[in-house]
Amino acid sequence: MELTVSHRGQTYSLSLIPEDTLGVLHTKLEELTATPAPLQKLLYKGKSSRALDDQVTLQEAGLKDGMKIQMLGTTAKEIDGVKAVEDDKQKRERIMRERASKGPTKLRSTGSSSSNDLNYRFHKLLPLEHLPNPSSALDLLQRLSDDPAIRHVMQKYKFAVGILTELAPHEHPELLGLNVNAGQQIKLRLRTDRYDGFRAYREVRKVLCHELTHNVWGDHDNNFKELNSLLNREVAEYESRVKTGTNVLGYSGEVYEPSVEDSCLQTVGGSESSAVSLLEDSAEDRRRRILEAVEKRLR
Repeated sequence: MELTVSHRGQTYSLSLIPEDTLGVLHTKLEELTATPAPLQKLLYKGKSSRALDDQVTLQEAGLKDGMKIQMLGTTAKEIDGVKAVEDDKQKRERIMRERASKGPTKLRSTGSSSSNDLNYRFHKLLPLEHLPNPSSALDLLQRLSDDPAIRHVMQKYKFAVGILTELAPHEHPELLGLNVNAGQQIKLRLRTDRYDGFRAYREVRKVLCHELTHNVWGDHDNNFKELNSLLNREVAEYESRVKTGTNVLGYSGEVYEPSVEDSCLQTVGGSESSAVSLLEDSAEDRRRRILEAVEKRLR
């Protein structure tokens, strides 16, 4: 029985007999991919091996000669990385508990909760080194990780992610993102299909909000849709609050930035001559005048 197994863009050919068990197949795949057998999930002809016992033969499992199989699973190296992150988190939590047990110190906190900042974040950023420009991919992952609006929703809804990494265009080409084990790992399609650049930041961030929703809800049901919409609104509204002179249109999640003409009417509040002078000035001068007027109104 000749089988072809695809895993993360790599293809493996195996020769087995129909009487071999799924356990034998899982063992061979573990040797080839470093993915532990218990974490392997085989997809073929609309079926999955997850619900089958390892003692079931390949023939009984519905596998046939020449069949193509898609394998999902996390490698041992990635598991070690997540374990290291968890160990580091537990170490930090232990230090925080020890400090708390000693009572107040002379140091004053400048944040809301340092332990929360440590927990509810992306614990590791991992670009794919075998793809072009891994440094640029890391910069994009770092930008997402440091995005104030994303950090806000992660703190608010207590989202923690072990690894934030890439989803290569050839890996699950039908997907823009993937959440593994409710936040153990989130993969995002950062690159264009032809590997000639990176996707627009805001589009990638929307996919990230989608995958963060899977930390709570696995299926794309109404619960998922409501939380996903809420996260996108939270991101848009957070950004609108930190942008001086920006208005939010209800709860649509769309941010409205007034034009120069609108700003003259809405925020400057001066005479007609002041509006005309704004239009005659340079773009930088107009922005400065509008900003000053908005700050004055807010005060």
